[in-house]
Parts: sequence; C-alpha cells; structure tokens
Amino acid sequence: MRKPSVEQQKTDLSVERVVKINRVSKVVKGGRRFSFNTLAVVGNLNGKVGVGLGKANEVPDAIRKAMDSARANLETVPLTRRNTIPHDVEGRFKATRVILRPATAGTGVIAGESVKAVLETAGVHDVLTKVVGSKNPLNVVRATIEALKQLETPLHSTRKRGIPLAQLFGKMD
Repeated sequence: MRKPSVEQQKTDLSVERVVKINRVSKVVKGGRRFSFNTLAVVGNLNGKVGVGLGKANEVPDAIRKAMDSARANLETVPLTRRNTIPHDVEGRFKATRVILRPATAGTGVIAGESVKAVLETAGVHDVLTKVVGSKNPLNVVRATIEALKQLETPLHSTRKRGIPLAQLFGKMD
C-alpha cells in the first residue's frame, strides 16, 4: 500500500469555508489604503479541521493565504460513532468562552455562524453550543478549536490513566 504524497493529503480536505472577510483602511497622505484580512476554516468532514487567518491587499489573495494557513494548522477531533463529541467541553480564548455539549441524534449543529463553520467542517453532526463573552469571530473560532483540542474518547482516557475500560465506567449491572 502506497502512502499518499503531501499534495494528495492537501486535496483530501474537502470543505473550505470563509468565515469572515474584514476590510481594514489605513489613512495616508494621498487618502486611504485598503487591505483585507480573512478568517477561513478547512476540514475533511471526518475529524480533521484547521483554522487560518490571511492578510493581503486583495480579497482573493487574503482568502488563499487563509486557506494555506488553515491547512498548515490542522487538528484532529475525536468523534463518536454518532458523529458527535464524546463529552461536554469548554474552550477559552482571550475574552471568549465556547461551551460545547453533545446532543441526541437528529438535533443538528445548534450554533452561531463561526462555531458552526468549525464544527461542520470537522464533521460534527449533533451538538449544542453557547458562546459567552466576546463575540469576535476570530476569538470565537479559536476558542472552539481550544475546546475541540480538549476532547478525548474513553479509550484515550483509559490509556492515559493506565486502567481498564471497565474500571473507568465502574461496574454496570
């Protein structure tokens, strides 16, 4: 079996979403100079997601830079068989707190625009979310990524602690 090359791995990221495009102006002697920064999310809908920020004088260049940055900063998200997160988790970034809670099958992703972009590209189907504090899209996306980094499956927990799975959940009768 042949290992995929770096170029093939990049194309495996099937979903690319632009979360926010921001126009920034700088006042100079001759008037205003405009530049753009873009927040983008890239994922494969199967547990991998990355977030990137790109800045340029033109929108297409900013988008391209953001996508490249997102591909370079991929994170793996542990999902359950029902394509939800394994447990409640809270992520913090600066003045933003994002709370993620697994939901029953068929609920969907109940979230704001920024959180929804990250979770959908990661492949999460059923989750409830709440953003507390700053609603700045960049901070919200980074807090969501921090929350997803904290997730772990029961098998990962047992390996980390060095105990059997039955002892983790106790005796179930």
